[in-house]
Amino acid sequence: MPRNSFIQMTKLHNVRGRIYYISSPKKQENLYAVYETTDRNFWTDLAKYNQAEFKKSGTEGKCIEARELIIALPESFTEYPPDRLLQIFTDHFRQTYETDCIAALHHNKRKTNYHIHLIFSERTLLEQPIEKVATRNMFYDEKGNHVRTKKEILDEEGNIRKRCKVIHKGEVYERQIFSIKDKHFKAENFLDTVKQDYTNLINQYVRDKSQRLEVFERGGMYLATKKIGKNNPKAAEIEANNSKRTLWNQTVDRAIVTGVSKSEIMQIKKERITDKIVESVWLYGNRPNLLSSIIGTAIAVLELLISKVFLKTLELADKVISKELEARPENTEFQRAESCTRRKQKAGRYTKACHTAKTAAINGSSFLQALMRDLSKAAGTE
Repeated sequence: MPRNSFIQMTKLHNVRGRIYYISSPKKQENLYAVYETTDRNFWTDLAKYNQAEFKKSGTEGKCIEARELIIALPESFTEYPPDRLLQIFTDHFRQTYETDCIAALHHNKRKTNYHIHLIFSERTLLEQPIEKVATRNMFYDEKGNHVRTKKEILDEEGNIRKRCKVIHKGEVYERQIFSIKDKHFKAENFLDTVKQDYTNLINQYVRDKSQRLEVFERGGMYLATKKIGKNNPKAAEIEANNSKRTLWNQTVDRAIVTGVSKSEIMQIKKERITDKIVESVWLYGNRPNLLSSIIGTAIAVLELLISKVFLKTLELADKVISKELEARPENTEFQRAESCTRRKQKAGRYTKACHTAKTAAINGSSFLQALMRDLSKAAGTE
């Protein structure tokens, strides 16, 4: 199975805190480089502006101040200069999507995961701020809500209550320094586009072509494994499910080299995994612990199909060998004796070929190559 790229996107509710976390040597043990397309004041202003707009909208939930991409890199990329590598990947996003970014290049503590954190803004800074000027006095209560009359913000003694404010005629009451949020960044296909884009960029710098990455195909034959976060209380359950998912993926590889068609694999996946999960949720509710047994059953069905295809291949090979042996004339006693000897030798080779092919299928090695090589010997073509 080819190695898939890993690119993840998250929403940030505290962009300044996140920037400090990914870019500070005090927080990161293996921090190699930090690259910024704008100054830090940009992110402070962006956070304040987003919070103000979110409050004004009256939307429930949390304000999204920015977004972050985590881009996993091949370990071979440690050979490249960190500063230059990070600049290439950050500038690529900046030029493609025309928004400001800040990025950091890390290793995890065990140095097994070389990756980039790339934070980007959904808004761009306007070249000229848009200011709105009050045409009459404007009054705001403690919560920042606009009220119609001054009486609504006065106390019993006729004084303006604390935290209420008045904006006089001619003063600026609203200053827009950022554009509206680009809807493209929250579109359903945005992350898929980014994954393909960065996978292509990574492959440009992979020196060994056999190590090139592919974008995981959603709805394809394989099952994606889930990342286990730090201090996850369900880590053991996720790890068990990941083991089953990996076993399914390995079985799919064996099925492919054995000659099972993609449509047959997809049918088993749909009937035995996708449909069974829907049925399980309908009957028992959301119980992730049942996923392992569902995948295990699907693996058993796929193994059975592999065995059937394997036996058909051997039967076909047996017919080919039998026809080849029968086609040779046996006119003399010597030829008949020689033919008998050859048949015994070829029968032994054929038995060995079957054993080799079965072993190849079980181990997930190149089954077809092993089968064709040993059956060719058994047929006397080599």
